[in-house]
Amino acid sequence: MEKSSLTALGRELLASARTKGSGRSARTVYGGHERVLRQTVIALTAGSTLDEHENPGEATLHVLSGRLLLKAGEVCWEGSPGDHLVVPQLRHSVEALEDTAFLLTVAKL
Repeated sequence: MEKSSLTALGRELLASARTKGSGRSARTVYGGHERVLRQTVIALTAGSTLDEHENPGEATLHVLSGRLLLKAGEVCWEGSPGDHLVVPQLRHSVEALEDTAFLLTVAKL
């Protein structure tokens, strides 16, 4: 069994993101390229984005801190701490409305 604090990791990654020009930092906490399931904590500083991209499989976002917008076409969903968003099977992007950390869970199809 492994245990880790996603909240603490989110704080650490936000501190790292603040030092980078991209305003982003991430770390995989479970899985990877060799597995179907992958979970990654991603930190974005306010105004930073994950540009529009394809969904590689089934995916969800769980907001750990801050606020974000998940955008797919003309539709947007706002997420705040504790929110669980299902990522649509469409091209989509993520924008941080304030410094934000979230858990991205992907099951590659």
